[in-house]
Amino acid sequence: MHGRRAAFFDFDKTLIDCESSKLLIEYMKKNRRHFFSEKGISVTYLIKLLALNEFYKRDLYSDEKMALLLISFFKGRRLSTFEDIALELYRDYIRQHLSSVLMERVERHRKEGDLLVLISAGLRYILSVVKTELGFDNLLCTDLETGADGLLTGRALGILCINANKKLLCEKLAKEEGIDLKSSSAYGNHQSDIPMLDAVGHAFAVEPTKPLLRFALQKGWPVLRYRVKSSSQSSPPS
Repeated sequence: MHGRRAAFFDFDKTLIDCESSKLLIEYMKKNRRHFFSEKGISVTYLIKLLALNEFYKRDLYSDEKMALLLISFFKGRRLSTFEDIALELYRDYIRQHLSSVLMERVERHRKEGDLLVLISAGLRYILSVVKTELGFDNLLCTDLETGADGLLTGRALGILCINANKKLLCEKLAKEEGIDLKSSSAYGNHQSDIPMLDAVGHAFAVEPTKPLLRFALQKGWPVLRYRVKSSSQSSPPS
């Protein structure tokens, strides 16, 4: 072994059993005044989002385009609006969706001395809270760009933490932290996680999409389920 081991955990539909964006929408519905007093949301955007989400579910709309569409919602809003509610959003909405099966994995890796890395296409304002609350060592995610006027531009700052970029960010962190990727583990649910999963020595497909499941079976990767502990759930290396 040439470096320390790490365990990389995707967030949406991996560490939690749903999409965190849906939980944010639920929160915003109950707190409309906090979010929409200065800037509303257009019907056109909502129709576009709902329509393209159906295409996305059928793998007919790319991961990157969907991420950019979701990020465009933040245009003209203040980052502090979301940072201020992040802890409450986590404790009241997100925490109850943590997968006990995956949290057991987190604790096992922690006890074995592995570096815990939360990696997600999601946004830093909420994931920084998740990192702190769950005791992760590092966070790799997507940042929002703020304009000269102090308002969000609706664009990402830097690269989106998705697809091949996840692998690039893992490799960058490995160089910085002296991580041996071939002795490390990674957990993901979506075909966009394949570059990251393929970069480590011990990959796990969590409640995988059909494309990821096909790839995982070809590679011989264990498949993890949230509630049923099947024989396919092998343990991380000791």
